[in-house]
Amino acid sequence: MSVISSPFFHSSFGLATPILKWAGGKTQIISELSRRFPKKLLSGEITSYLEPFIGGGAVFFYVMQHFSVRSAVISDLNSDLILLYKVVKSDFASLSDELASFKEQYQTLDADAREAWYYQKRDDFNRGEMSQTSRAAHLILLNRLCFNGLYRVNQNGMFNVPFGKYTSPRIYDLDNLAAVCSLLSGVTILHEDFEEMISYVRKDTFVYCDPPYRPLNRTSSFTQYSRDGFSDAEQIRLHSFFQRCDEIGAHIMLSNSDPTNLDPSDSFFDDLYAEYYIERVPAKRMINSAGNKRGFVNELIITNYETR
Repeated sequence: MSVISSPFFHSSFGLATPILKWAGGKTQIISELSRRFPKKLLSGEITSYLEPFIGGGAVFFYVMQHFSVRSAVISDLNSDLILLYKVVKSDFASLSDELASFKEQYQTLDADAREAWYYQKRDDFNRGEMSQTSRAAHLILLNRLCFNGLYRVNQNGMFNVPFGKYTSPRIYDLDNLAAVCSLLSGVTILHEDFEEMISYVRKDTFVYCDPPYRPLNRTSSFTQYSRDGFSDAEQIRLHSFFQRCDEIGAHIMLSNSDPTNLDPSDSFFDDLYAEYYIERVPAKRMINSAGNKRGFVNELIITNYETR
């Protein structure tokens, strides 16, 4: 698919890609998702994009750089994540300077000192006594150095992911950061509950929802991106949002885990979205402490329109 000139993207640094590694990120299945995008998005009839669970933003970056979208709104309840996008948009120079300083400091340390330095930076981040730009820089740093690139907080809202012990982590990519800054220049960035986003939905809107996934089992729940989590009651509330978007006439796509991977009788999503189109696609489970358990499982793609 060729890249369409977008009013949002005017960068000489190449295409923007996600800044953060993110559990459940969609980079690995973007081809499966894109081939199921609405035909009206391809034809240019859809000119508005909305993503209420932005996360790492793989689908957002793809849509904004491949289609003629004229307005876009992104949101998330993860306040640190939204702060990061706002800082990249408004204070790119200071952010890149601080990341360059982090990189220089890290490279001067031996292995033991690097681990101690990471935990000091994590403590600094959790204390929160810093500017917004510095907090965004710390988030990128921790994401690049922590185990498996997780974002996880405890019940007190403290980031608690251990050091990842990488031999040569890429703390930041200046060219990509600049490209993301350029792309975000015309995007509305909000820290809102997904239900509040309904006021931005129109008939010419493509809505993509990638909520915290329903855990496949008790040990696979790495979706604690905020202290509140995302329960089955929240999944049901999201279904109501899906219905409202459909009633407005928007095209909407939703991703989630497939509970039938482990329990063929668990028809939670099949029942909840019975009136819509449900497809299953294979995706590699990337976040698992045991390497031999990072196999392929099905994920769900649910739409209010036919995809074939």
